Amino acid sequence: MSRVILLVISLALVMFFGLITPVDAAQMTFRTFSQSGVAEDVEIKFQRSVIINYDNGGQLADQLNGLKISKTFSADSSYTGVNEFRDRINYFLKNTAYSDAAVTDVKIDYDTTLTGRGLNTSIDYKVTVTLSLVNHIIRDFSGTSAGLIDMDWRGVVVEGPVVIDVRGIENEINLPISFVENASPALYSAIQGTEAEVILNIPLIDASGIKAQPLGNWHFLFDPTGINVDAAQFGMSEELAGLVWSTYTMGESSLREGIQTEKENLATFTSDTTYDLRTIESADAANVFVAGFANVDVLSNSEVFGFSPTAPEGFATTSTGGFPTMIIFGMAGMAGIVGIGVFIISEKKRKKDVGQGQTGIDPSKLRASGTNASAGGYQTNRGESYVVGEEYTQHRSVYDNPQVEEKTAPVEEKKESSRGSLPKGWKP
Repeated sequence: MSRVILLVISLALVMFFGLITPVDAAQMTFRTFSQSGVAEDVEIKFQRSVIINYDNGGQLADQLNGLKISKTFSADSSYTGVNEFRDRINYFLKNTAYSDAAVTDVKIDYDTTLTGRGLNTSIDYKVTVTLSLVNHIIRDFSGTSAGLIDMDWRGVVVEGPVVIDVRGIENEINLPISFVENASPALYSAIQGTEAEVILNIPLIDASGIKAQPLGNWHFLFDPTGINVDAAQFGMSEELAGLVWSTYTMGESSLREGIQTEKENLATFTSDTTYDLRTIESADAANVFVAGFANVDVLSNSEVFGFSPTAPEGFATTSTGGFPTMIIFGMAGMAGIVGIGVFIISEKKRKKDVGQGQTGIDPSKLRASGTNASAGGYQTNRGESYVVGEEYTQHRSVYDNPQVEEKTAPVEEKKESSRGSLPKGWKP
């Protein structure tokens, strides 16, 4: 029997972990007004933290302790290297993602900081890429034909170094090892040729995890607030007023979407002593806002959003997507039936108890009586009650009886004396 149980548990674990999807650190936000020929911005943030532990100290630890170096800059198409970066993204979209979408402009915000402490050193990377996207509208809405939005572009990946020239200084932004090389040559020298170097050469700009999650697993929410007559009272901007919006959100951790966890890589390297290196990335997340009612569809093996200005007649859904309205009404109806049943049972019980009267002592037959002053030799405000018509002795207070057994001393026969009483200690 124990072998059967062990086999069942093993199979359950295999099935459970088979649902876990790989996660990378990319957070994407995209808002489209569903109009062809218009460039629309896509913002993707890539974040990663590197932690180097040296609990036992060491020469390298002494050099890193107290060290703090930051690099922060912004760059657009006027900076050398940005247009080359844009062209590499477009090459990926056409030849790897097989998408007709294209990027016309790129803006980069780079922010990385190395902080050395007594027991560890951390390096926090944050690269924000804003892409101006065109050709993502495959077809406009017309009459009864739904419009189509291409979404295969969402898994942007750029391999290898990306060098941006900022005021004559070349800055590599895609490989974490590049910042280490400039910030701490001693640390870079110790890492070279080790497993840690391999980990630090994993590109930052990688949104493949967003593409790996099918759009059908994303959560859907339809918001008609913009067409309400009172929309202006909610502070809605003129840009959004008059439109209905569909929101698709990715990032929830569940059995359906996959278990979203932090992605970690571990390695060790040796210099004067052994050091531990760990990289941490948050789970992927994405939000896509579509003007109009949007629905997921597949066109020639490509995932698209079909959209129309308004929702189909009778449409109703929840934020979890596609949850039938009849189920909600059915659950509400069952709750109502249970409530009615409880009311009927309570009413029957109430009618059954009518006329039975009180089963205890009738309060009108109770009389109060003060406690005897013999309890302790002083009068208290303590009282008690007894029933009229019954002898009081049956209900008399315990204080009426002696609390301590009284003992009487034997009476000695007194002898009369003709002598008077003399003071104590008097002598003749």
